[in-house]
Amino acid sequence: MLIKTISLTNFRNHDTYKLNCKPTTTLILGANGCGKTSVLEAIYILTQGKSFRATDPDILKRGTKFYRIELEYNNGEKNIAIYDGIRKKFQILDKNTYRLPNKNKYPVILFLPSDLNLISGSPSSRRKYFDRFFSILNSKYSTSINKYEKALLQRNKLLKEDSITPIDVFPWNVLLAKNGAMLSSLRQNFINQINESLTSTYHSIADNQDEVLIEYQTETITNNNHITENQYLQILEKNYQKDRLIGHTTFGVHRDNFEFIFNHKIANGSASRGETRSIILALKFIEARIITKELKKAPIILLDDVFSELDNERRACLIDNFKNHQVIITSVEKFTDKDIENN
Repeated sequence: MLIKTISLTNFRNHDTYKLNCKPTTTLILGANGCGKTSVLEAIYILTQGKSFRATDPDILKRGTKFYRIELEYNNGEKNIAIYDGIRKKFQILDKNTYRLPNKNKYPVILFLPSDLNLISGSPSSRRKYFDRFFSILNSKYSTSINKYEKALLQRNKLLKEDSITPIDVFPWNVLLAKNGAMLSSLRQNFINQINESLTSTYHSIADNQDEVLIEYQTETITNNNHITENQYLQILEKNYQKDRLIGHTTFGVHRDNFEFIFNHKIANGSASRGETRSIILALKFIEARIITKELKKAPIILLDDVFSELDNERRACLIDNFKNHQVIITSVEKFTDKDIENN
């Protein structure tokens, strides 16, 4: 399924805006700050149900009372989102819902300039990156990460209060244990899938014999055995007094890390700038292949001003690997590369 049009009203700095999308490659040109990324953000909201960078009050154009976005697919199906200043709702087939139903979501690969700094970034930035990918890949993961984050917020809030007891945090412990154990298992499975072809895909870009893998670092797996819900719960209860003193939850998948390993060393510091970019490109290509295989749908590719960060060789590789997908690109200047123009 392909996107035909995306229309925005009072969205970010757009009063009104409509983009007609090509079935192959659509290029959005404009200076920095003109709202190019906002168009990709609107597409993401109507394909995934939420923004990849902000909350609804931040998205609403200043001085207005609502925003509206409408996405039409080439088969005539429409997804509409309206935020009235209080709450966002979706209109699907004349029915209103406060969540975008899973059956109305469509997979996307989002490529942001910040992704090229993934290897050198913080563990939290890598968790956020992979959570976004895994949520698209598996609706259970999306549900579990949302429940986990809400439970973690509530437990941490309680831990800072003066008069609480273990009984007060117990319901949140249960939710953290249930969803944390599931997330740990799913994360390991997905990372294993990526690692199966990460080195070979990297070789197709870099043409060398370097080895690359992602190491899932977590406290929730010991001796290759995943933690059970009961074990997870017991650790949370055991750590109660320590967590009270520190003021936050010290155990759980919210502390996980995804470390990139390059030739048996941590990639951050051992891989060059070019090698780092090749690793990230390889990761993006694998994401597209896994999503296509698992969901039986070719994901839509959203590229936000990343071509300016890549040399000609890696640009050509990006074009070639995504040639069978609908691609929407933002850029500050028109490309002269004939492959892009003729895609």
